[in-house]
Amino acid sequence: MTSEPSLASDPLGRAVVDFVDYLALERRASRHTVDAYRRDLVQLVAHSRATQGGAVALEAVTRLTLRAYLGVISERATAATVARKLAAVRAFFRHLVRMGRLRESPAELVGTPRVRRRLPAMLNAESAAEVMEAPEGAPGSDASRSRDTALLEVLYGSGLRVSELVQLDLGSVSFGEGSVRVLGKGKKERIVPFGSKAAEALRAYLAHRAELRHPKTGEQDPSALFLGRLGARLGVRWVQKLVHRYGALGTGRPDLHPHALRHSCATHMLEGGADLRAIQEMLGHSSLSTTQRYTHLSLDKLLEVYDKSHPLARAKS
Repeated sequence: MTSEPSLASDPLGRAVVDFVDYLALERRASRHTVDAYRRDLVQLVAHSRATQGGAVALEAVTRLTLRAYLGVISERATAATVARKLAAVRAFFRHLVRMGRLRESPAELVGTPRVRRRLPAMLNAESAAEVMEAPEGAPGSDASRSRDTALLEVLYGSGLRVSELVQLDLGSVSFGEGSVRVLGKGKKERIVPFGSKAAEALRAYLAHRAELRHPKTGEQDPSALFLGRLGARLGVRWVQKLVHRYGALGTGRPDLHPHALRHSCATHMLEGGADLRAIQEMLGHSSLSTTQRYTHLSLDKLLEVYDKSHPLARAKS
């Protein structure tokens, strides 16, 4: 499925083809992930052929080859991009070692560039409330306003990724359990709770959902939870535009992004005393370290939570 004459002309290129097929067919990685790995590895093949003047054997790619390759990349890319490309190269060579095609990986001793991780912007609780209320005074139909309120409440109340939100179906929502069934990264399913505000907003929206259909044909997506004015499932870009719009209306922030609502949800839960692992499960993070990046509590707030929860803090002297 990924074979190309330019790649199949030497052992390194053929190994890249095999690895990309492995990701797609055996690991069942997303198309986005497969395409990203393929682009990064095709660059490595091109660099190796250019420096070696022709076909490249697997054993010919050394630690020095990889350092030179990353050095060229770093001249025009950020540290984060270089780190991502190195991660793809490491995964590729580890696969070759597992398959017995190489004895050891030349990428293991190549240092990862230090990446400064920027925390996504967040809202305080008051600003978040203002964004949630912004659709009430916005122009448009009752159906579109109720839909926008519901999707904002679910984004913020459940901390969903925007890609997860737009995939929700009517059958994903359980009012009895107060939860939504979400298909996250790696096609992993999880159950995420939503609060009373989101439940109220969802019920109000569902009362108007039938009005969102194509004005000429009357067609409407029968399963999608959130619909556009033409009756089709809302897409990621459209939700991003809505969040920009209500960020501007509610708090004067036209740069507000759906991820900021997710980040705010996680931070506000932690500030309220929620367990970090419970937040990890809710957000669908595979690693706890990812969740910890969302938790930039002030020292005063952290000490306040500690004083209330830790047994030694409550012990009398």
